[in-house]
Amino acid sequence: MQAAAAAALNRAAFTARPLRRPPRPLLQLGGAGGRGGAPLTRARCSASLSVGAGGYGSENVPVFPRNHARDPYKLLGVDHDASEEEIRSARNFLLQQYSGYEESEEAIEGAYDKIILESYSHRKKTKFNLKSKLAKQVKESPSWVKALLGCFEVPSVEIILRRFALFGFIAGWSIATSAETGPTFQLALSLISCIYFLNDKMKNLARASTTGFGVFVSGWIVGSLLVPVIPAFIIPPTWSLELLTSLTAYVFLFLGCTFLK
Repeated sequence: MQAAAAAALNRAAFTARPLRRPPRPLLQLGGAGGRGGAPLTRARCSASLSVGAGGYGSENVPVFPRNHARDPYKLLGVDHDASEEEIRSARNFLLQQYSGYEESEEAIEGAYDKIILESYSHRKKTKFNLKSKLAKQVKESPSWVKALLGCFEVPSVEIILRRFALFGFIAGWSIATSAETGPTFQLALSLISCIYFLNDKMKNLARASTTGFGVFVSGWIVGSLLVPVIPAFIIPPTWSLELLTSLTAYVFLFLGCTFLK
Protein backbone atom coordinates (compact mmCIF):
# COMPACT_ATOMS: atom_id res chain seq x y z
CA MET A 1 0.00 0.00 0.00
CA GLN A 2 2.76 2.40 0.92
CA ALA A 3 4.75 1.42 -2.19
CA ALA A 4 1.76 2.16 -4.43
CA ALA A 5 1.28 5.62 -2.86
CA ALA A 6 4.97 6.51 -3.33
CA ALA A 7 4.85 5.49 -6.98
CA ALA A 8 1.76 7.66 -7.59
CA LEU A 9 3.48 10.62 -5.91
CA ASN A 10 6.59 10.23 -8.12
CA ARG A 11 4.47 10.16 -11.28
CA ALA A 12 2.62 13.36 -10.27
CA ALA A 13 5.89 15.22 -9.58
CA PHE A 14 7.33 14.17 -12.94
CA THR A 15 4.19 15.32 -14.76
CA ALA A 16 4.23 18.78 -13.08
CA ARG A 17 7.93 19.41 -13.89
CA PRO A 18 8.31 21.82 -16.89
CA LEU A 19 9.95 20.40 -19.93
CA ARG A 20 13.26 22.02 -20.92
CA ARG A 21 14.22 22.04 -24.54
CA PRO A 22 17.87 21.69 -25.38
CA PRO A 23 19.44 24.84 -26.90
CA ARG A 24 19.68 24.93 -30.63
CA PRO A 25 23.16 24.83 -32.06
CA LEU A 26 24.29 28.05 -33.74
CA LEU A 27 24.73 27.89 -37.46
CA GLN A 28 28.29 28.23 -38.64
CA LEU A 29 29.46 30.19 -41.67
CA GLY A 30 32.71 29.65 -43.45
CA GLY A 31 34.50 26.77 -44.99
CA ALA A 32 33.05 24.20 -47.33
CA GLY A 33 29.52 23.28 -46.48
CA GLY A 34 29.39 25.91 -43.75
CA ARG A 35 31.75 24.13 -41.31
CA GLY A 36 34.29 25.66 -38.99
CA GLY A 37 33.15 29.26 -39.46
CA ALA A 38 31.99 32.00 -37.13
CA PRO A 39 28.55 31.73 -35.57
CA LEU A 40 25.72 33.33 -37.53
CA THR A 41 24.20 36.25 -35.68
CA ARG A 42 21.19 38.39 -36.58
CA ALA A 43 22.11 41.41 -38.66
CA ARG A 44 21.06 44.76 -37.31
CA CYS A 45 20.09 47.50 -39.75
CA SER A 46 20.49 51.15 -38.82
CA ALA A 47 19.58 54.01 -41.10
CA SER A 48 19.85 57.69 -40.36
CA LEU A 49 17.81 59.96 -42.55
CA SER A 50 18.71 63.59 -42.56
CA VAL A 51 17.06 66.42 -44.37
CA GLY A 52 19.44 68.21 -46.66
CA ALA A 53 20.02 69.29 -50.17
CA GLY A 54 18.77 66.63 -52.53
CA GLY A 55 17.86 64.28 -49.68
CA TYR A 56 21.46 63.45 -48.76
CA GLY A 57 23.08 63.72 -45.39
CA SER A 58 23.94 66.97 -43.75
CA GLU A 59 27.55 66.53 -44.67
CA ASN A 60 26.64 67.24 -48.30
CA VAL A 61 25.09 70.65 -47.49
CA PRO A 62 27.56 73.53 -48.02
CA VAL A 63 28.46 75.39 -44.84
CA PHE A 64 28.40 79.19 -44.88
CA PRO A 65 32.09 80.28 -44.71
CA ARG A 66 31.36 83.60 -42.92
CA ASN A 67 29.09 81.99 -40.36
CA HIS A 68 30.80 83.55 -37.33
CA ALA A 69 31.61 87.00 -38.74
CA ARG A 70 30.82 89.80 -36.30
CA ASP A 71 30.12 92.49 -38.90
CA PRO A 72 26.64 91.85 -40.40
CA TYR A 73 27.59 93.69 -43.61
CA LYS A 74 30.68 91.50 -44.02
CA LEU A 75 28.61 88.41 -43.27
CA LEU A 76 26.18 89.21 -46.08
CA GLY A 77 28.99 90.38 -48.38
CA VAL A 78 27.68 93.93 -48.94
CA ASP A 79 29.14 97.39 -48.38
CA HIS A 80 28.09 99.63 -45.51
CA ASP A 81 26.52 102.09 -47.97
CA ALA A 82 24.51 99.40 -49.76
CA SER A 83 20.84 100.07 -50.37
CA GLU A 84 18.05 98.14 -48.73
CA GLU A 85 17.26 96.40 -52.01
CA GLU A 86 20.88 95.23 -52.37
CA ILE A 87 20.91 93.92 -48.80
CA ARG A 88 17.66 92.02 -49.36
CA SER A 89 18.95 90.52 -52.60
CA ALA A 90 22.16 89.36 -50.89
CA ARG A 91 20.17 87.71 -48.10
CA ASN A 92 17.86 85.90 -50.53
CA PHE A 93 20.81 84.68 -52.59
CA LEU A 94 22.68 83.33 -49.55
CA LEU A 95 19.58 81.64 -48.15
CA GLN A 96 19.03 79.89 -51.45
CA GLN A 97 22.67 78.86 -51.76
CA TYR A 98 23.04 77.52 -48.20
CA SER A 99 19.54 76.13 -47.79
CA GLY A 100 19.32 73.10 -45.51
CA TYR A 101 21.99 74.11 -42.98
CA GLU A 102 20.17 75.59 -40.02
CA GLU A 103 23.12 77.39 -38.45
CA SER A 104 23.96 79.15 -41.71
CA GLU A 105 20.35 80.20 -42.26
CA GLU A 106 20.11 81.61 -38.73
CA ALA A 107 23.35 83.57 -39.17
CA ILE A 108 22.18 85.06 -42.49
CA GLU A 109 18.75 86.00 -41.14
CA GLY A 110 20.27 87.46 -37.97
CA ALA A 111 22.69 89.64 -39.95
CA TYR A 112 19.87 90.93 -42.16
CA ASP A 113 17.65 91.76 -39.17
CA LYS A 114 20.51 93.55 -37.44
CA ILE A 115 21.22 95.73 -40.50
CA ILE A 116 17.54 96.64 -40.91
CA LEU A 117 17.20 97.58 -37.23
CA GLU A 118 20.35 99.72 -37.36
CA SER A 119 19.08 101.47 -40.49
CA TYR A 120 15.70 102.16 -38.89
CA SER A 121 17.33 103.51 -35.72
CA HIS A 122 19.63 105.74 -37.77
CA ARG A 123 16.75 107.19 -39.79
CA LYS A 124 14.73 107.78 -36.65
CA LYS A 125 17.67 109.45 -34.91
CA THR A 126 18.40 111.63 -37.96
CA LYS A 127 14.77 112.70 -38.18
CA PHE A 128 14.75 113.55 -34.48
CA ASN A 129 17.96 115.56 -34.80
CA LEU A 130 16.54 117.43 -37.81
CA LYS A 131 13.45 118.44 -35.86
CA SER A 132 15.58 119.51 -32.93
CA LYS A 133 17.81 121.61 -35.17
CA LEU A 134 14.83 123.30 -36.83
CA ALA A 135 13.22 124.02 -33.47
CA LYS A 136 16.49 125.44 -32.19
CA GLN A 137 16.89 127.66 -35.26
CA VAL A 138 13.35 128.95 -34.94
CA LYS A 139 13.91 129.67 -31.28
CA GLU A 140 17.10 131.60 -32.01
CA SER A 141 15.64 133.49 -35.02
CA PRO A 142 14.56 137.17 -34.83
CA SER A 143 11.16 138.11 -33.50
CA TRP A 144 9.71 138.98 -36.91
CA VAL A 145 10.64 135.51 -38.21
CA LYS A 146 8.91 133.92 -35.22
CA ALA A 147 5.83 136.06 -35.86
CA LEU A 148 5.83 135.06 -39.54
CA LEU A 149 6.20 131.36 -38.79
CA GLY A 150 3.47 131.65 -36.20
CA CYS A 151 0.99 132.38 -38.99
CA PHE A 152 1.44 128.92 -40.50
CA GLU A 153 0.54 125.42 -39.42
CA VAL A 154 0.89 121.92 -40.86
CA PRO A 155 -2.43 120.02 -40.93
CA SER A 156 -2.86 116.27 -41.24
CA VAL A 157 -2.03 114.47 -44.45
CA GLU A 158 -5.69 113.67 -45.01
CA ILE A 159 -6.67 117.35 -45.03
CA ILE A 160 -3.81 118.23 -47.38
CA LEU A 161 -4.79 115.49 -49.84
CA ARG A 162 -8.47 116.43 -49.81
CA ARG A 163 -7.82 120.09 -50.54
CA PHE A 164 -5.19 119.25 -53.11
CA ALA A 165 -7.74 117.02 -54.89
CA LEU A 166 -10.33 119.81 -54.85
CA PHE A 167 -8.10 122.50 -56.31
CA GLY A 168 -6.57 119.99 -58.72
CA PHE A 169 -10.05 119.21 -60.01
CA ILE A 170 -10.80 122.92 -60.47
CA ALA A 171 -7.51 123.38 -62.33
CA GLY A 172 -8.25 120.42 -64.62
CA TRP A 173 -11.74 121.76 -65.25
CA SER A 174 -10.28 125.13 -66.26
CA ILE A 175 -7.82 123.49 -68.66
CA ALA A 176 -10.54 121.32 -70.22
CA THR A 177 -12.84 124.30 -70.92
CA SER A 178 -10.18 126.89 -71.72
CA ALA A 179 -10.91 126.79 -75.45
CA GLU A 180 -14.63 127.47 -74.96
CA THR A 181 -14.92 129.86 -72.02
CA GLY A 182 -12.58 131.57 -69.61
CA PRO A 183 -11.90 130.33 -66.07
CA THR A 184 -14.07 132.98 -64.42
CA PHE A 185 -16.50 130.55 -62.80
CA GLN A 186 -13.68 128.25 -61.64
CA LEU A 187 -11.82 131.19 -60.10
CA ALA A 188 -14.90 132.24 -58.16
CA LEU A 189 -15.44 128.65 -56.97
CA SER A 190 -11.82 128.33 -55.80
CA LEU A 191 -12.00 131.66 -53.94
CA ILE A 192 -15.22 130.65 -52.16
CA SER A 193 -13.67 127.30 -51.23
CA CYS A 194 -10.58 129.00 -49.80
CA ILE A 195 -12.70 131.39 -47.71
CA TYR A 196 -14.79 128.47 -46.45
CA PHE A 197 -11.74 126.51 -45.28
CA LEU A 198 -10.18 129.58 -43.67
CA ASN A 199 -13.38 130.41 -41.82
CA ASP A 200 -13.49 126.84 -40.52
CA LYS A 201 -10.14 127.48 -38.81
CA MET A 202 -10.44 131.17 -37.90
CA LYS A 203 -14.11 131.13 -36.86
CA ASN A 204 -14.34 134.67 -38.23
CA LEU A 205 -15.96 135.18 -41.65
CA ALA A 206 -14.71 138.74 -42.10
CA ARG A 207 -11.12 137.80 -41.36
CA ALA A 208 -11.38 134.65 -43.50
CA SER A 209 -12.81 136.64 -46.42
CA THR A 210 -10.10 139.28 -46.19
CA THR A 211 -7.35 136.67 -45.97
CA GLY A 212 -8.75 134.59 -48.83
CA PHE A 213 -9.15 137.62 -51.11
CA GLY A 214 -5.59 138.74 -50.26
CA VAL A 215 -4.23 135.30 -51.14
CA PHE A 216 -6.14 135.36 -54.43
CA VAL A 217 -4.82 138.80 -55.40
CA SER A 218 -1.27 137.78 -54.50
CA GLY A 219 -1.51 134.67 -56.65
CA TRP A 220 -2.92 136.63 -59.58
CA ILE A 221 -0.14 139.25 -59.41
CA VAL A 222 2.59 136.61 -59.17
CA GLY A 223 1.05 134.70 -62.06
CA SER A 224 0.88 137.83 -64.22
CA LEU A 225 4.57 138.52 -63.58
CA LEU A 226 5.73 134.91 -63.85
CA VAL A 227 3.91 133.69 -66.96
CA PRO A 228 5.63 136.02 -69.48
CA VAL A 229 9.01 134.77 -68.29
CA ILE A 230 8.19 131.09 -69.02
CA PRO A 231 9.64 129.91 -72.39
CA ALA A 232 6.99 129.59 -75.06
CA PHE A 233 7.95 126.02 -76.07
CA ILE A 234 6.99 124.74 -72.59
CA ILE A 235 3.46 126.15 -72.70
CA PRO A 236 0.88 124.36 -74.89
CA PRO A 237 -0.34 126.65 -77.70
CA THR A 238 -3.99 126.40 -76.56
CA TRP A 239 -3.21 127.79 -73.09
CA SER A 240 -3.88 131.49 -72.79
CA LEU A 241 -2.29 134.02 -70.48
CA GLU A 242 -5.48 134.17 -68.44
CA LEU A 243 -5.48 130.39 -67.94
CA LEU A 244 -1.85 130.29 -66.79
CA THR A 245 -2.45 133.14 -64.36
CA SER A 246 -5.51 131.32 -63.02
CA LEU A 247 -3.45 128.15 -62.44
CA THR A 248 -0.98 130.18 -60.38
CA ALA A 249 -3.86 131.64 -58.38
CA TYR A 250 -5.18 128.11 -57.69
CA VAL A 251 -1.80 127.17 -56.21
CA PHE A 252 -1.80 130.21 -53.92
CA LEU A 253 -5.39 129.55 -52.81
CA PHE A 254 -4.58 125.93 -52.03
CA LEU A 255 -1.52 126.87 -49.98
CA GLY A 256 -3.35 129.67 -48.20
CA CYS A 257 -6.40 127.70 -47.07
CA THR A 258 -4.27 124.68 -46.10
CA PHE A 259 -1.29 126.10 -44.21
CA LEU A 260 -2.42 129.53 -42.94
CA LYS A 261 -3.74 129.64 -39.39
